[in-house]
Amino acid sequence: MPQDPRTLLRQMFDAAIASALPEKSLPPYLPPAPKGRTIVVGAGKAAASMAKAVEDHWPGAIEGLVVTRYGHHVPTKRIEVVEAAHPVPDMAGREAAERILAKVRGLTPDDLVLCLISGGGSSLLALPAAGLTLHDKQAVNRALLKSGANITEMNCVRKHLSAIKGGRLAAAAAPARVVTLTISDVPGDDPAVIASGPTIADATTYADALAVLDKYGITEPASVLAHLRAGHDETPKPGDPRLSHCETHMIATPQMALEAAAKVARDAGYAPLILGDALEGESRDVAMVHAGIARQVLRHGQPIKAPCVILSGGETTVTVRGKGRGGRNVEFLLALAVALNGTEKVYALAGDTDGIDGAEETAGAIVTPDTIARAAARGVDAKAALADNDGHGFFEALGDGVVTGPTLTNVNDFRAILIDA
Repeated sequence: MPQDPRTLLRQMFDAAIASALPEKSLPPYLPPAPKGRTIVVGAGKAAASMAKAVEDHWPGAIEGLVVTRYGHHVPTKRIEVVEAAHPVPDMAGREAAERILAKVRGLTPDDLVLCLISGGGSSLLALPAAGLTLHDKQAVNRALLKSGANITEMNCVRKHLSAIKGGRLAAAAAPARVVTLTISDVPGDDPAVIASGPTIADATTYADALAVLDKYGITEPASVLAHLRAGHDETPKPGDPRLSHCETHMIATPQMALEAAAKVARDAGYAPLILGDALEGESRDVAMVHAGIARQVLRHGQPIKAPCVILSGGETTVTVRGKGRGGRNVEFLLALAVALNGTEKVYALAGDTDGIDGAEETAGAIVTPDTIARAAARGVDAKAALADNDGHGFFEALGDGVVTGPTLTNVNDFRAILIDA
């Protein structure tokens, strides 16, 4: 084939990320300037780059505050950028959330709140509900991250432990107009799930949040369970009049990113097949399905003929039972490599489009037909690494990690399996 598979896989990943950069995707969605003030608030891994895009294209006066992950800062002039911890919140995120809530209070119908939301915002907007502490939220976050709970379940709990999520930010901004610009990092692009929907009406309840903790056997801290059982001050529900002046626009999505990657594949002579933009489940289980599809292509030319690229997005989960560091994409790739066991002509890349897989500073990795053999030559047992949830350690030993640095956007996980003829 005309191109090195590793190079082409990386070009597809880069194209997916580029399609979601705020400098390109945000400006078309900016609303007209209001009669009154324009306040910009926001949270997420793309919050700073989104704020910069607003500054670069806003015609009038503007002010505000956004919070992003450490290392994701972008220089701005009029909108303050604060950095805080992700995925477990810290005091910087708590203080930023408190200040954001204060900024939107006391506004009028002539004012505009421009809310910039992207993945990671749940941990970064860490303002505990009355009676709870930051420590309580940190403990629950850690337990949820290890439990195998999906993003919808995690954010259901987070909304009901928060003074700002689940529509509470929009309620505080009433009667001002609230326009939310969102980059989706969740399966299905549900704005109520992205960053726990601070400006979106919440259809979930305290009972739903309790059910999530019960499902995963999370029984601590006791203060959290007591808060959820008490069920005081529910989140704003659909139809709440305080949210009647709110609108939301999805400016970048996983599907858009997959389509950008598909174009790169097509231009290189590979037929693209997008399996879906919202695949969920345990990473190793999703890997088994992808491996089966790759074999079907090689043996029967179905559901697509080689040379081809199978693309998928969404957010899988890892239930960490071993001593490894987890990471959805490296777990997927390690399980894929084990399942393929050296199958010729099959290459793969999986990575998080924010540049961080789990809590690590690598985005993901690459699998080649000789991955298992090269690991064995270095004394690294792939099956043992998978049992220990040590995908990061495995690919580091091979030098096959994919490092992008913070991409300043986030449209969830990207998976590409390249199959040569």
